[in-house]
Amino acid sequence: MPETQGINHLGLSVADLNQTVSFFVDCLGWEEFGRDESYPRSAVSDGRLRLTLWQVDHQLSVNAFHMRQNVGLHHLAIQVESEQQLNRLGEKVKQYSGVEIEFMPELLGSGPRKHMMFFEPGGIRLELIWPGE
Repeated sequence: MPETQGINHLGLSVADLNQTVSFFVDCLGWEEFGRDESYPRSAVSDGRLRLTLWQVDHQLSVNAFHMRQNVGLHHLAIQVESEQQLNRLGEKVKQYSGVEIEFMPELLGSGPRKHMMFFEPGGIRLELIWPGE
């Protein structure tokens, strides 16, 4: 029997805190709370998933994460309710300034699941996924 109870929050370091918070709030419709300019950091949530976002220190040598070279987060997969929502949100994400699209919505394996992959403006690799019917 597990000794833990699931994820409480996920902490991510980002290249530009304001850009990343704006992406989650303005593009994905999340809520921001808990900003602390002394670190700086902030938190965002979709009501189910909570992320704590930490600004990297640009006075240090900052390196972008590479999913095949660094130990750590490969990507964060966020579920959507329907195939239509995935397609609509994919177009919205594609138009958002600073986003780098890896691929637009497509079948995952032989389907019916579909997903898309992209980097949000602060450099975190995200997946939007519809689990199929």
